[in-house]
Amino acid sequence: MTSHLRSSIESVRLSGLVALRHWLVFRRDFFANVSPTLVDPFLYILVFGAWLGTQMQSAGPRSYLEFMAPGIAAMTALFTSFFEGSYGFYVRLVYENVFKALMTTPVGPREVLFGELIWLGSKGAIMSSFVSLVLVVMGVAKPNYLLLTPIMGILIGVSCGAIGLLACTFVKNINQFQAVYAWIISPMFFVSGMFVPIAGMPALIQKVCWLSPFYHGVQLAQATLWAEGVLSAWIIHGGILAAMAGLLATWMWHRIYPQLYG
Repeated sequence: MTSHLRSSIESVRLSGLVALRHWLVFRRDFFANVSPTLVDPFLYILVFGAWLGTQMQSAGPRSYLEFMAPGIAAMTALFTSFFEGSYGFYVRLVYENVFKALMTTPVGPREVLFGELIWLGSKGAIMSSFVSLVLVVMGVAKPNYLLLTPIMGILIGVSCGAIGLLACTFVKNINQFQAVYAWIISPMFFVSGMFVPIAGMPALIQKVCWLSPFYHGVQLAQATLWAEGVLSAWIIHGGILAAMAGLLATWMWHRIYPQLYG
């Protein structure tokens, strides 16, 4: 085994330990940390699906709740990863000085950032998979391709979490994340095809949607949990989302890496 290979294996191991450290901290206040992830999807199902949905026309061959359900699973990965990558990372970096402490050990900036991506992908996978399972039990989603939902959660988690990490390099204080949420995350969320098909939107908006990682995440979730057009959706939207995740993670890496050394 070459020294380079040994070094790479050790780097992956240390990155995993960084992610494990985040999990151990998360676990201390587990109920408080998972409450928004559990309560928010339930309220969307109850208010928009069960109550408001009864006042609306069916979305094609399915009820409005069945139409919206896959987007709820994708939404869980979006918000879990974005807030972890933005507020969570910023607090660890600026207020708690976690990374300064970690880098007094063999952990370096590479392991810190790779560990963050592992953590973001893991949270996206776990949370979206859990919500997907609940939707299947409720009978508003199909179980045929449920095993694909963790991969969907990883792709959404890494791409949308990387947006949060990128935001850390531009904001000058923690309050400025509100602007990032208002101008980037909110439009990406509401204009995603989760609530209404984008086919009925103006042509320009339909084209802009293709630049949104969450739009592609919703398309993946719909195909997977409706069990319709799964192969084509994963080739097209899964491929684009994977490319976006790679590009955003690379951009984030180049922005944050020097700051960790500083």
